[in-house]
Amino acid sequence: MSGSEASAAQAKRNVTITAAIAGLAGLLFGYDTGIIAGALLTITPDFSLNSLQAGMVVGAVPIGAVGGAWFASKGADRHGRRSLILVAAAIFVVGAIVSAVSPGPLILILSRAVIGFGIGVASAVAPVYISEVAPPDLRGSLVTFFQLAVTIGILVAYLVGYAFTDVGDGWRWMLGLGAVPAIAMGIGIIRLPNSPRWLLMDDDVEGARKALAMVRPAGAEAIDLEIGEIQSSMGGDTGNWKDLRKPAVQAALVVGLGLAILQQITGINTVIYYAPTIIQSTGIDSASSAILASLGVGITNVLMTVVALRLLDRVGRRTLLFIGVSGMSASLFSLGLAFIGGIPETVSTVLAIGSLMVFVSSFAISLGPIFWLLNAEIYPLSVRSKAAAAGTMTNWFFNFLVSLTFLGLIDLLTEVGAFWLYGAVGLVTLWFCWKFVPETKGKSLEQIDAIFKRRART
Repeated sequence: MSGSEASAAQAKRNVTITAAIAGLAGLLFGYDTGIIAGALLTITPDFSLNSLQAGMVVGAVPIGAVGGAWFASKGADRHGRRSLILVAAAIFVVGAIVSAVSPGPLILILSRAVIGFGIGVASAVAPVYISEVAPPDLRGSLVTFFQLAVTIGILVAYLVGYAFTDVGDGWRWMLGLGAVPAIAMGIGIIRLPNSPRWLLMDDDVEGARKALAMVRPAGAEAIDLEIGEIQSSMGGDTGNWKDLRKPAVQAALVVGLGLAILQQITGINTVIYYAPTIIQSTGIDSASSAILASLGVGITNVLMTVVALRLLDRVGRRTLLFIGVSGMSASLFSLGLAFIGGIPETVSTVLAIGSLMVFVSSFAISLGPIFWLLNAEIYPLSVRSKAAAAGTMTNWFFNFLVSLTFLGLIDLLTEVGAFWLYGAVGLVTLWFCWKFVPETKGKSLEQIDAIFKRRART
């Protein structure tokens, strides 16, 4: 291997390790999302929760995440992306420990809001950080590390939930063990470089040059050229909230906020939060059996996200959106059929589990990773942290609405009507992707900025 090849290989390893450690933020997100699905089965009788209280235990995290994303919008430019990921890890550790020792519903709900705050900070900042250190040809797969970590976190949560279902106060262990990945992320993030783009915003050109040298195989001349492109794209923008009203930024926000909403109202978190509950409603009585059946959903989620990781920079964002959202919509209509009366219980259970797996597979190659990827790459540098935080806040707010209203929606429309409604939203999502979402595969962040500037002029 020549010296240049060795340098390129080392730079690729460095940027991959950087993305993997920052992507652990997704593991916190995924673990808490998945663990409450199993924990809720035993928390509810332990604390004699009614349906509203159970909804608040689930919904406290996304509400807290809205606040965390808002905090990230202000702190990411002031203190740096890396620093805020470290803060998020510390917040999550505190929230996980307090939730594990909660004496009653109020403390549990408040501690889960704290957890949500940490997740909101991490989910707003980590994808942006990864996008800013990744080279254009790897950015899709590297940012998808965040979503891959989400799916791994969900799977780990299902395994932990299954292991502790029949243990006395097992839900406390389920919630408390969430502190472990947060500690790991905090230790790992200390060793990573700051975002070179953030360093340039802070007028630290030499620091940005050193950070790029760690994650680029190119020589000094190419690095200086990239620094020049970044500085040119920054222009004279101040990066205030009012800058989000600029036509080019608004054109990008249509895509980011639209996908933030559609990712949630197509029903993904009804499946993740309530998968054991959904499976139980088809006739499986045992909590542990319902969680075990949910493991298939979790494994499918991880495997298909790995597929997405390999395809995003080859096939492109738009193509995967069309394929995946079509599968989501079809599987939701199929899932509704599983709850139509007169179907044998065995057939209903198999159809429900199969539909859940197809739905999760389709989500994992489309809206799952692609929302977070586009939300991190489509905004100009000067407003990237604020615009990305706006997308993250919107995503978490609709996460809260969907998770809080799902059980009530079933009471109103039955399972058939609820899942068919989500399926119809999937059809709207297909139209939105066709109309508004550009292809960003292989383009630098500055080239993507130019796409939306052209849109704003037309």
